[in-house]
This record gives sequence, structure tokens and C-alpha cells, in this order.
Amino acid sequence: MAAELAKKDWRVTGTVRPGSARTALHDLADEYPDRVDLETVDITDPEGIAALRTRLADRTFDVLFVNAGTTNDEGERIGDVSTDEFVRVMITNSLSPMRVVESFSDLVPPTGLIGAMTSGQGSVANNTTGYREVYRGSKAALNMFMRSVAARESESRRAFVVMAPGWVQTALGGPGARLTIEESVPRLVEVLLAKRERPGIEYLDYLGRTVPW
Repeated sequence: MAAELAKKDWRVTGTVRPGSARTALHDLADEYPDRVDLETVDITDPEGIAALRTRLADRTFDVLFVNAGTTNDEGERIGDVSTDEFVRVMITNSLSPMRVVESFSDLVPPTGLIGAMTSGQGSVANNTTGYREVYRGSKAALNMFMRSVAARESESRRAFVVMAPGWVQTALGGPGARLTIEESVPRLVEVLLAKRERPGIEYLDYLGRTVPW
């Protein structure tokens, strides 16, 4: 997503976790030194979020987009998951992204966009198979929390979105996923940028289709 935005002449501030080995984002920052800024944060660390907020206090962001995700054993039923594993997934997928949204929202102008990467599996209405139960619940929680933030600002012109990228060949999606990053991300970015013109919150997929909550 950072690369796609940089190609469109956006200035991007992206983050990696502390202690990360060299990533594609490092390479992108080298390729676009005037467009891509690299920051470090582990969003499961509230003090790290606060420190990042302090470092970026003089910045304004037209788009704030939070992308974080982890999972557990895909076949593990909700009644069988350990408390520690449940908490780990929920903190990474639900609570931490919202801490970032709450911390940085005042750096986004009223006409800006605040978004988060969710999943089609976060749809309560579309859950007809079970499976990945903890992951589904964490993304459904993220969707609910984003709706809560948007509801607080229902009188504003700000746009909010939770994006479902499709089943993509990433470390989380696995090599057998239906879509490549190259097939999903450019379309996702186009949908994301178009959403800036529509205030309020929507749950959209990478083709711009509405996903049922």
C-alpha cells in the first residue's frame, strides 16, 4: 500500500516494529526518500504509540490507515482457546489499532479519512462456516470499535472505512490464497482514496463492494 501511494505522489509515513530486519518498506524509503518516511512502533505497546504521537505531533495526515493482524490456530474453537492466546489476538487485531486511531485522530483534518484493515471474515452476517473463530471475532470487534468512533463524529465530514482486502497471499493469508498482493492492493488503494469523498463509515472490499456487517 505504501508503494502504491508513493507512486501516486503521496507522502507516506510508514512504520515497522522495533528490531525488525530490513523490510520492503526500508527499500521503499530508499527509493523514494522525499516521499516515504520510516518510523518505528509496536502498536501493542501503548507507550510506543504515545512516543510516536509525540514525534509526529507537528504533522497533518490526510489519510490515517492502520494495518495490523495476527491469528491463532485456524481450527481452534472459541471455547478451547487459552485466555493468553485469546488476549494476544484481540490486543493485536482490535485494541491496538483503535489505540492508534484514538491517539492520531486529531492529526487528521475533518475532511480526512481514517481507516483500518479488517477482513471479510469480520462480517457477522457472512459467517456461515465458523472456522478461524478467534480471528473472526477480533476483526468483528475492530469493526464495531470503528463504528463507535464514527458514531461519535456523526455530525462531521470525516470519512471512516474498514477495508477487506480479500484472501491475499501474505504471511497471514498463506501461499494458497486466491489473490496476489499485486491483484488486491492497487484496487484497494483506489477504493480507499475514493472513499475520502463520502463522509461516514463504510465496510468495503478491495473492489469497492459493501460488505455486510
